[in-house]
Amino acid sequence: MTQSSRRLLDVDIPAQPDVLVRLSLLLAEDEVDFNAASLLISSDMALAAAVLKAVNSAMYGLRGRVQSVQQAITYLGTREVASVTFEMGLRAVFPPAPELEPVWERARVRGLLMGRIGSELGVDAWAAHSAGLFEECGKAVMFRHATERYRPMLKEAKNDEELLLLEHTNIGVSHDTLGAALCESWGLAPPAVDSVRYHVIVNSTLELPMHVQRRSICALSAMAHALMTDPDTLDDVARKVAPQAELDPLLAARGARRVQEQIEMAVERAKTD
Repeated sequence: MTQSSRRLLDVDIPAQPDVLVRLSLLLAEDEVDFNAASLLISSDMALAAAVLKAVNSAMYGLRGRVQSVQQAITYLGTREVASVTFEMGLRAVFPPAPELEPVWERARVRGLLMGRIGSELGVDAWAAHSAGLFEECGKAVMFRHATERYRPMLKEAKNDEELLLLEHTNIGVSHDTLGAALCESWGLAPPAVDSVRYHVIVNSTLELPMHVQRRSICALSAMAHALMTDPDTLDDVARKVAPQAELDPLLAARGARRVQEQIEMAVERAKTD
């Protein structure tokens, strides 16, 4: 057992909320029961309220406000509403903290980008959205585990590569490892877990891990990262990562830009409505 593995055993990985466990089982069915999913999400009043608040935000581009989970599913589809539910459920297992707000905001944007790019490219959109949402969740696990030690690290690190070094030096385990552990315990698809585990090295080197069988989710992570940090680099990023995942670089870049434009148009339209 490595030192990192021993340290991981000392970190409390939060359990998946019961409603998300049951939602995962529903989503695993070949034909997802629309009404059952709606009733399940609606059964948790606080969660349902958070989901409705999220889907009514400008990012989702809905015309007019939705008043129920069932209505949200009608407009957005079961997968996207389920993804929002997982977002709200994930946030709820961690104490509110100003330091984590940027993490959750990036998670929302990244999940939406990766899920919709996945749909454009024929990649598992549910796994892609989940990977984007959970990518930085290890930071929340770390923050809850060692708040006073971790807070200055979040401020000091200029990027995630620096943060990983600080985490290993000061705590002995890194947020990418903790995030992957949480994803595994919550039953996320293996490609999503792999994307969370390797996102830092993928985003810094644009090299997808060779031993991962389904690398397309990792490629989507790199493209979403480019869109969120430096959109001008998207074509170069797609040209490097897409072939490693057996995706067409030109189609990948076009699909990513199309999704970005759709989200930006929705936000702009909401400002003028």
